[in-house]
Amino acid sequence: MSFDDHEPPRSWRAQDPLRTDLSGEWAFHISAQPTMAPGGASDPAFDDSQWDRIPVPSHWVLVGEKFGRPIYTNVQYPIPLDPPHVPDDNPTGDYRRWFEVPEYGEGDRVLLRCDGIESFASISVNGKHAGTFVGSRLPMEFDITDLLVEGTNLLHLRVHQWSAQTYVEDQDQWWLPGIFREVSLVVRPEAGITDYWLRADYDPATGEGAIIPELDASESAFPISLRVPELGVVHTWQAPADVAPISVGEVTPWSADRPRLYGATLTNAIDEIPLRLGFRRVEVRGRHWLVNGQKLRLRGVNRHEFHPDKGRVFDPEDARAGLLLMKQHNINAVRTSHYPPHPALLDLCDELGLWVIDECDIETHGFVGVPGLTNPSDDPAWRENYLDRARRMVERDKNHPCIISWSLGNESATGSNLAAMAAWIKGRDPERPVHYEGDHEGSYTDMVSQMYTPLRAMIDLSEGRGHAMTDRPAQAQRLMERPMILCEYEHAMGNGPGALAEYEELFETLDQWHGGFIWEWRDHGLRTRTAEGTEFFGYGGDFGEVVHDGSFICDGLVLADGTPSPALADLAAVFSPVVMTVEANRLHVHNRHHALGLDHLQFRWTREIGGQCAAEGILDVAVPANERGVLELPAEALDASGSEVHLTVTAALRADTPWAEAGHVVARTQIRLDTPAAASPLPRPSQGPAHGAGLVQVGPAALRAVDGRLERLGSIAVTASHVELWRAPTENDRIGGTFSYESADPELTGGYGVDAPPTASRWRGAGLDRLSSRTISVSDHDGRFEVIQRLLPAQGTAGAEAAFRWQSEGEAVLATLEITPIGALAQSSWPRIGWHLALPLGYESVEWFGSGPNEAYADTGDGNWIGRFRLPIDAMTTRYAVPQETGHRPGLRWAEISGPNLPTLRIETVGSHLPGITVARHDAHTVTAAAHPHELPTPTATHVYLDAAQHGIGSRACGPDVLPKYQLWPGSTSFTVRLSHD
Repeated sequence: MSFDDHEPPRSWRAQDPLRTDLSGEWAFHISAQPTMAPGGASDPAFDDSQWDRIPVPSHWVLVGEKFGRPIYTNVQYPIPLDPPHVPDDNPTGDYRRWFEVPEYGEGDRVLLRCDGIESFASISVNGKHAGTFVGSRLPMEFDITDLLVEGTNLLHLRVHQWSAQTYVEDQDQWWLPGIFREVSLVVRPEAGITDYWLRADYDPATGEGAIIPELDASESAFPISLRVPELGVVHTWQAPADVAPISVGEVTPWSADRPRLYGATLTNAIDEIPLRLGFRRVEVRGRHWLVNGQKLRLRGVNRHEFHPDKGRVFDPEDARAGLLLMKQHNINAVRTSHYPPHPALLDLCDELGLWVIDECDIETHGFVGVPGLTNPSDDPAWRENYLDRARRMVERDKNHPCIISWSLGNESATGSNLAAMAAWIKGRDPERPVHYEGDHEGSYTDMVSQMYTPLRAMIDLSEGRGHAMTDRPAQAQRLMERPMILCEYEHAMGNGPGALAEYEELFETLDQWHGGFIWEWRDHGLRTRTAEGTEFFGYGGDFGEVVHDGSFICDGLVLADGTPSPALADLAAVFSPVVMTVEANRLHVHNRHHALGLDHLQFRWTREIGGQCAAEGILDVAVPANERGVLELPAEALDASGSEVHLTVTAALRADTPWAEAGHVVARTQIRLDTPAAASPLPRPSQGPAHGAGLVQVGPAALRAVDGRLERLGSIAVTASHVELWRAPTENDRIGGTFSYESADPELTGGYGVDAPPTASRWRGAGLDRLSSRTISVSDHDGRFEVIQRLLPAQGTAGAEAAFRWQSEGEAVLATLEITPIGALAQSSWPRIGWHLALPLGYESVEWFGSGPNEAYADTGDGNWIGRFRLPIDAMTTRYAVPQETGHRPGLRWAEISGPNLPTLRIETVGSHLPGITVARHDAHTVTAAAHPHELPTPTATHVYLDAAQHGIGSRACGPDVLPKYQLWPGSTSFTVRLSHD
């Protein structure tokens, strides 16, 4: 592959009056093989009137099924691993478009710019070859001046889905061929400014800025002037030899939490380039990565370019909405996994304030572990290919202050070609550090980067020991003196991830660690329909792929349609730039902003009794960036008189910002002020059980005399009432053969656990999905009705014994459930310990006092607090791409489940053990059986689960298991609730 037929790469201009966008409808023809592509298609005389029409930019497999269908793979290639060759069956799209030549003068050049094509294109103008495009997500420009004719011209692109480039673009994503970014004509005047780099440096010692210019322009382009009105800069360079740095005096530096940009223009006699300068300095000093002299803290996400209808076609409104959502949830950094994004995204990151690691368009994951193949990363034949991609990334994006590091790519092993990329980047841009996770020797990058590293291993790395990167003590000691990040961690697949707070604690306390990037921002479900027309978001296997990797493409904090998952609220709480705690009548405040004080926030305290406001007030908080402060709380705020008294302190925006409105809550803390009353014995029953007609009446509860099953609660029919130990497996329960913490103490394995079957497989092996009950006894005892049952699986001897005890209390009934494990149970944790009730259809909403507003489990729910909440039942659960356990709210004090023309069911916790509640349209076993939400049947009941406990969530789908302290192992437990209805 030759790389000398395209123009030298240069900066992307957000505004260029000499650019003509060729987006729109093009003639299009698809062929199954290159040899079947229409001959003469590049000839202007060719008749394409019978061809289809397709929008550009787009992916042809998302335009219509007759053009093919998308394919999802994670590591494996969807073609034979036969580099550099590809199969004969290679979908080939021919694109044709007529265009008018823009005006240009003598000596000017007309360039054809292609910003994104997957994966290889041969380009011709008026039947003559203009160039070949490779490197799907990076721009190329071709000089077509000599190929143009007066009037109308023909542009023809022949795009092949598979090419040699496929082998270095294996990036855990949909394979989506076509022209998916803009194609445009750009006139480059002979006396214009070809390229520019204005490094806006900031000296943290003096607070002063400097502009360090680099101009690519001919002698005839001078004089060139720079204007920065806010700084009073009006400077002209008369000739290339005059170009030198400019001191601009004191400036406000750019940072993610204070993205100060200065408008500027770069002009000459015929060219004008509008710019936005952000002054900042990036440095690595020993084990610290600094921006503007302050240690960097990355609270980031990995972001693929994705839209559920358009694939990787850039949608400006959708992209802005996504970044606003990030900012609103305290995310301050983006890793552009695993290729440079559309350049307009970086403009948005400059404007809104997000640190960016810009990643090159390289991944060869499918080569890993395959014997007999040389990875392209260490194959000299690929050297220029790798270097060309590095040049195109850096030159396109070099002017963005948001970019604080260049990344060589992802999961491409290691080798001399990556080292050559790093050397070129460091020579071109000595300021920004070079990142690449696969450089485990630290031989050509500037930081230690890890993926899915467990907590124990993070500590080991920071102490220069352990096998997280190397078993050589000297090497470990050398690496511990470098900055460390997790470029991927906490795999956000389905319900979860768990233990976010534990990771954040280590980032805050271990000196080398600078944070990391959650995998990942958004589910990549593609909007599609069943044969019957039902809409759903498809994943791997839904499009007839020969090989695929299933739902692994749906692993985001945001669902495919842009809906935040509950995990995003947890992340906002953990990532908050302000951390508050109440200790000894004082509010302790840690301002974790990089550069901002707290003047932009209003601190408010609220004292609630039983979830209702009893008093509130404003606090005067002033803590500089990166410092801590303490202030006395008013006595009124600390008044503990009452029952269920909670003090909540919030920090919210005082005024509107570009990313959120005034009143948006940035941080929250809450403590309980009163001491919970000690558990007291249950009162005597108001009356004893009444037997008759096969039923036992205990207050409003009607139970079957033969087995004690609840039939009715007053006028509410109950169609199911039984102990449930099963939950619909989460993706973390269902996936993962490594990182098991159930089979080995993580502290004894460096945090890595051991290889073991997925947790859900262990649960099934224990028969927890198929328990059968046998009633041992039903009896009246001391005015109560008692039912003892034994639950065991087929061919099993281990399970649980359940005791239900019912007693009347006026118009209500008290129900106590006590669970005791039986048999040899230590081989498996339990999913849950709960009581399942099936109520009639028609219930529509839930109001509750307890943990909310979102679902929460043993190791999630950082974004929740104790209060009163109300939601429709359909909003009580999350519509994950794969149906799974969802909707659990722990710490229940009381709940009311209501619906039109139905009695309202009230559930109140009695005693100190607060159960959790789930209210859903489908039961756990029905949810387990469905692979997509649309496969869930029409609901037949309203399902209520009261859980004494649930197993944690973890992130074992790709990462560590549930931490031992959050695992649910068989044990005796009980809780009591009061049931009544209006």
